[in-house]
Amino acid sequence: MEGQVGAALPGDGRFFERSGPFPLQRLVECAGARIVGDEGIDAGRVYSGVAPLQSAGPRDVSFLDNRRYAPLLEQTRAGVVLLAPAFVDRLPKGTIGLVCQTPYLAWARVASLFHPVPAIVPGVHPTALVGADTVIDPSAQIGPFVVIGAGARVGAETRIDSHAVIGDGVRIGARCRIGAQACVSHALLGDRVTLLAGVRVGQEGFGFAVGPDGFETVPQLGRVILEDGVEVGANSTIDRGSSQDTVIGAGSRLDNLVQIGHNARLGRCCIVVSQAGISGSTELGDFVTVAAQAGLIGHIRIGAKARIGAQCGVMSDVDAGADVIGSPAMPFREFFRNVAVLRRLAKKAPREGGGEA
Repeated sequence: MEGQVGAALPGDGRFFERSGPFPLQRLVECAGARIVGDEGIDAGRVYSGVAPLQSAGPRDVSFLDNRRYAPLLEQTRAGVVLLAPAFVDRLPKGTIGLVCQTPYLAWARVASLFHPVPAIVPGVHPTALVGADTVIDPSAQIGPFVVIGAGARVGAETRIDSHAVIGDGVRIGARCRIGAQACVSHALLGDRVTLLAGVRVGQEGFGFAVGPDGFETVPQLGRVILEDGVEVGANSTIDRGSSQDTVIGAGSRLDNLVQIGHNARLGRCCIVVSQAGISGSTELGDFVTVAAQAGLIGHIRIGAKARIGAQCGVMSDVDAGADVIGSPAMPFREFFRNVAVLRRLAKKAPREGGGEA
């Protein structure tokens, strides 16, 4: 099938909005960069898109943010490359450099210039079901088969995609994006919150008491608070609190398939990567990073700017700024010292069947 695999450039027009072309000066302003390169290059030339170094053409913008890809810079045919000052000497003839201290951030802004988020189409689809006393801002977009419960509030320029379910009394701020088949209940969302497809927010937490005849469910009476700018990846789950609120701090990013337990509290700009789980009543300070498949037990505190390594098992408090890995979690250097010792012991251990190595 035509165009099925091996597309040379990003931004397939069937799936992504396109804008432009743009003159060089507009790119400079967007990236916050300065121009370097051949003086003979026409500063009035316009550029039509973005592309990787290896496939970019003379009308494309590319970037370099990692030294290991520097050889690709020397071979690129890109018209413009966003790059750090250290790589200017490796620009090929005919390519303009836009020098900036954070090329990847500049790339994000330039790529968004060429491929903006689709514009809101205000209105409520005729198949949507809207409960009594619900207030939807006239500038919001409510998609097909969306269900919005009684007394809910939906803010300005918010988009709710098809088959999403918004529970009674939920508050959703301005310029939010709620993905297809997401479910939100018992929750208050700030502005610019993004929930990708299949997210579950505000479901019952995992709380039960042990009685003489088995388990008895403990009512989960808290809420979920998602502060401004929070983004939650596809099929992630955030339980509502039991007697307190579950809080995700402003600007935090949760990857796909993340689980946040009841009463957990994340600070500002935390990162939680795919398949990580944070148990109930655990607190993360600001700017904490939790890598993929890490597990944190309940009722512990992770200090600000701490970094939890992949597949880490965290069973006690972690100091602010600490880097830990392993299960049970320990400082990076201690973990790798232990690994080195084990390797040496393994080499000295008797071989299977007797005798020394």
